[in-house]
Amino acid sequence: MLSSERLRAALIAVLSGVLFALAFPRAGFAWAAPLGAGALFWTWQRASLKRAFFLGWLCGIVFFTIAFWWWSTTIQTAVGPLAYVAVVFSAALEGLAIAFAGAMTVIARRRIVPALVPLAAALAFAITEWVRSIGVIGVPFAQLGTTQVETTLRALGAYIGTSGLTLTVFALGAYAAYALSVRTWRAFASCALVIVIAASAAWSAWPARAVAAPRIPVVAVQANIAQSLKWQPGSLQRAVTLYTAMTRIAIAHHPQLIVWPETVIALYGEGLNGDPQLIAQFTALAEQANATIVVGGIRLRNGQYYNSLYLFTPTGISGVYDKRQLVPFAEHFPGKQFLFWLPYIGALNGNYAEGDGSGVFATSTGLSIGALICWESAFGDLAYDEVRHGARVLVIATDDAWFGTSSGPYQHAQIAQMRAIESGEYVVRAAATGISGIVAPDGTWQTRLPLDVPGNASGFVGPAVGSFFARVGPTRVWLALIAFYALLLLVAGRRDAGQAR
Repeated sequence: MLSSERLRAALIAVLSGVLFALAFPRAGFAWAAPLGAGALFWTWQRASLKRAFFLGWLCGIVFFTIAFWWWSTTIQTAVGPLAYVAVVFSAALEGLAIAFAGAMTVIARRRIVPALVPLAAALAFAITEWVRSIGVIGVPFAQLGTTQVETTLRALGAYIGTSGLTLTVFALGAYAAYALSVRTWRAFASCALVIVIAASAAWSAWPARAVAAPRIPVVAVQANIAQSLKWQPGSLQRAVTLYTAMTRIAIAHHPQLIVWPETVIALYGEGLNGDPQLIAQFTALAEQANATIVVGGIRLRNGQYYNSLYLFTPTGISGVYDKRQLVPFAEHFPGKQFLFWLPYIGALNGNYAEGDGSGVFATSTGLSIGALICWESAFGDLAYDEVRHGARVLVIATDDAWFGTSSGPYQHAQIAQMRAIESGEYVVRAAATGISGIVAPDGTWQTRLPLDVPGNASGFVGPAVGSFFARVGPTRVWLALIAFYALLLLVAGRRDAGQAR
């Protein structure tokens, strides 16, 4: 049987997971993030390495099950009730990141002075969060730092990115828990003072706060075609007719850039590039608008299908971007050639090939855009790559209709705000059923269309203001966190490290 102390620790770990989840949309209680961090650190303070690992994993299972529950909206169309099992299983895998953060905290606790252990825990959490968010099967959703995009801490994101904000939030909560434990607030006060000074300095020096009034008109089109209708017979013509009509309405605002959502032209066979009639129709529309129109569609190249964005100008197709970061187990199935024998493999869509080119294009009016398709916008390194290759406005085309009215579209839209803050650029986001709009470099929505409301999100963008983070990128920040954690272990040793347990 569990002792009362262990049971209490387990319940606090569960509470921590719930608090973390409440920090994200749709609840959106940003203040719950440091509370969750404090609760989790409280359980790690006296735990053994194995126990801390388990408590972190338990917290992670609860946190990610709640945060990722919106996945089941899509998965159940393929695997039925097993969708809920798949969500919990995924949460258990993602929860290992927090479990390892707990183990890293105990390792640090045995080696360094107690007042620095909360900082080590925050570094461990930020490091393992980044690890789970990268690579072919990375899941960069539910990153703690993104919860702060509408708080005063968001200015720090322009300097230290999402991982740095995660470090900040966790450190604040961990030091509060430490203060309650040792019954002195000196370390917490020092941590809070450092954060206040850093956030104030970042806010004062933040270029996004002094951005000139934007003057380049753009439009994101949200036709609100339900996912249940998108692939039905006659849906292609319905989409073409509706998006064309809405674009003609948008022309009155004289936009230089018009963005349609991901795969709005759901055409297989020869793909959109194999339909000269549609190409001519969209070219004529771009000519009428005297603008560049970004159209999401299916591309067939060398016998493989790609999830692509086409850039139509008055003279024709000026560029095509093929999605590089595919959704694992949806757009592609990692290791499918070895796992073909598993059940439901045929029900999972794994037919897309990975693109291999940059998404940076110059529009017909000279505006340089960086294209990201849906899932890709959650990867900070992809957005950084677009900026590094010359993008001055980020364009996100997505089909969040898969997730209905769950928290998924809200979480995804919040990530777009984070990308704007990190890059110091405007973000134009077009979603099939919402949330579409224009995000300013400071992370605020200039204009925004809610879910399930058709319309044109019309507004203005301006030149990129840039940021420190846009120059250094997420990988360097992550490496700095690792170096900082290692430095603590090496130089902040405690005298009784040999006897510490």
